[in-house]
Amino acid sequence: DQVREKSPLIHNITNYVTVNDCANIILAAGGTPSMADHIDEVAEALSCVQALVCNMGAIALTDSMIIGGKEANRRKIPVVLDPVGGTQLRRDAAKRLLEEVHFTAIRGNASEIRYLAGQQTTGAGVDVSDLDAITEENLPEAQEMIKNLAKSLGTVIAVSGVIDLVSDGERTMVLRNGCATMS
Repeated sequence: DQVREKSPLIHNITNYVTVNDCANIILAAGGTPSMADHIDEVAEALSCVQALVCNMGAIALTDSMIIGGKEANRRKIPVVLDPVGGTQLRRDAAKRLLEEVHFTAIRGNASEIRYLAGQQTTGAGVDVSDLDAITEENLPEAQEMIKNLAKSLGTVIAVSGVIDLVSDGERTMVLRNGCATMS
């Protein structure tokens, strides 16, 4: 109800595979999407938004994400990161982003979050590896990993999968209503 009442303008720097879905999800939730991603306009485009979402599926737009993220930080606008995939190029870009932008929240699958935490990962593309997936057996270690990452970055970390985890560095929630296809 609050989202529909306020109809926040959410700016997205995302890849061409998800841009339409992202816009429609924001509209369905009651917000208004903005998708300007050119490096010469991104700072100006943030002048009246209520949040910025950076999706690393748009790896070619990393510089736009940094400029937009810095501007959002300056304006005290929440910034969300979706790290997407785990190639060395993306690891390096994620490191740059984390060094230059403060993210309010980071959402990824277990492989993506593990690579942000500096752990070895076997994930490929946008899919979580079976070896990286959060299970009842590795749950305590996974909770500790995201709690430490959230604390070190001063952010909220959300890991999606069969078991979802959310941590702010102090509290960690385990949600057992996840779905394997949503990892």
